[in-house]
Amino acid sequence: MAKPYVIGIDMGGTNTVFGIVDARGNVIASNSIKTAKHSDFNDYIDELHTELSRLIKEAGAEDKINGIGIGAPNGNYYTGLIDQAPNLPWPSPIPLAEMVTKKFGIPCLITNDANAAAIGEMTYGVARGMKDFIMITLGTGVGSGIVVNGQMVYGHDGFAGELGHVIVKRSNGRQCGCGRTGCLEAYCSATGVARTAREFLELRKEPSKLRDYDVETITSKDVYDCAIAGDQLAKEIFEYTGTILGEALADFTAFSSPEAFVLFGGLTKSGDLIMNPVKEAFDRNVLGIYKGKVKILISELKESDAAVLGASALGWEVKE
Repeated sequence: MAKPYVIGIDMGGTNTVFGIVDARGNVIASNSIKTAKHSDFNDYIDELHTELSRLIKEAGAEDKINGIGIGAPNGNYYTGLIDQAPNLPWPSPIPLAEMVTKKFGIPCLITNDANAAAIGEMTYGVARGMKDFIMITLGTGVGSGIVVNGQMVYGHDGFAGELGHVIVKRSNGRQCGCGRTGCLEAYCSATGVARTAREFLELRKEPSKLRDYDVETITSKDVYDCAIAGDQLAKEIFEYTGTILGEALADFTAFSSPEAFVLFGGLTKSGDLIMNPVKEAFDRNVLGIYKGKVKILISELKESDAAVLGASALGWEVKE
């Protein structure tokens, strides 16, 4: 008889959020630790074990965990390794699934964090019932999870679906954290919005509320606040960002003809400021045979839930 709970872990570069999840997708208890404070991976695993074990005990779930699923940057479903994740402080490759399995005595599977979010959206969110959709996560970076015929697309090596690193500016593109230039992530992430703000403020001379901020530490939230207050330059930054994203989604449509794109992450909180230019640019650029067929949706799941729930779904797949 299957045990009644699984663990879902969302490992980010700054924080790691984890939860105990039942078969109906209810997160019955959750907590988090700081990822970035650990320079040694073994120390990170030790704290994760301590805090998660405490949570399991408090929930009365000891000996009731079927499996552990983890969504992690560059997490490989096939090998259980994290490989060359640019925002983690530890040398690669990291044998995450093996070490967690040994530490907890519970079988573990891992996947890319954006794939985990896609699984969560397909199981519990706006993509329920969809067999073909693409999840785009708009946070510090740009991630993606591609679902075709109801199955995650992993590719032959486990690393399929890095749409954030499709090059959208072939000439004079921005340097990306991956080492290349012109990637979508360099323009359409939260950090990309801040970079656009710095560029606009340098190149343009008109008055703007953004000039009241320290240009070196300006954030996407600052740009949003100014745009909501009616600042024209801030609005144009969102229009520029949304246009690039919409053009990219039009190109991605030709790859798998998705029923929908589901956008998730902090940047989606900008609402119409980002969504209107995304949809307008998409409609202008999508191939004619796809016009009117593809929805662009915002995730309805809470910020942490999609990745935690998606990762937890892997916990039902594990085999002893």
